[in-house]
Amino acid sequence: MRRKRWRGELSLVLLLLLAAVVAAYGYHRGALLLPFGPGPEAPEAAGIPAPAGAPTRPAVRASGTGQFEFASVDGPVAGTGGSVLDYRVAVEDGLGVPAAQFSAIVEAILSDPRSWTAGGTIRFHRVAGDEPSDFTIYLASPVLSEQMCREDGLHTEQFTNCRLSDDRVVINSARWLTGVPDYGAPLAEYRAYAINHEVGHELGHQHELCPGPGLPAPVMQQQTLGLDGCVAYAWPYRNGVRYTGPPADPR
Repeated sequence: MRRKRWRGELSLVLLLLLAAVVAAYGYHRGALLLPFGPGPEAPEAAGIPAPAGAPTRPAVRASGTGQFEFASVDGPVAGTGGSVLDYRVAVEDGLGVPAAQFSAIVEAILSDPRSWTAGGTIRFHRVAGDEPSDFTIYLASPVLSEQMCREDGLHTEQFTNCRLSDDRVVINSARWLTGVPDYGAPLAEYRAYAINHEVGHELGHQHELCPGPGLPAPVMQQQTLGLDGCVAYAWPYRNGVRYTGPPADPR
């Protein structure tokens, strides 16, 4: 009986010693080994592939190759009436965003019944990169988007999006992948805002202001820079009616 108790106590001591060694090794490696997931730094941030199905943080790259890949197939015409505007979609190589993926999201946004086609005066048609178009939507790295926008004297500080006078719509890839701080809405909502806002400039619309605290922000408000008391809203139309705010000072 004493021998069994002695063996049990010895086993307990060995287990405690083993646990201490494992904990010390984990501490030495800079992360405590917990049963509830990784420490402050996600595995992919340290260059370790995340487990299948685990959420991953988007990899935002300051610059790409400077070359663009265009979506290669036409899409359906979006809208019920009005003139048709053809547009192309391109993604800078090296951003980790497939051109087909970006173009599909852009097409879904411009085809939404709350988007610019809701007024029945305009339709959109995505065309392949080798076809003529009325405007082109580019997804570019922060570095390249700043360079492109500066061609029209626009200083984005590698942060904001822009539309150029030669019918180029430029979306900053960092904004596309992460949105903006304190936006108060899902990333999908910010992406819809970014596309609708810059395409709105392509259609001739100018900046607008928040119409009042707690109200939806007009799509032509500069929501990337702040909501000024409004609530994030990504669409030109609301309940079937064009939704606007007071005009901003053109200066």
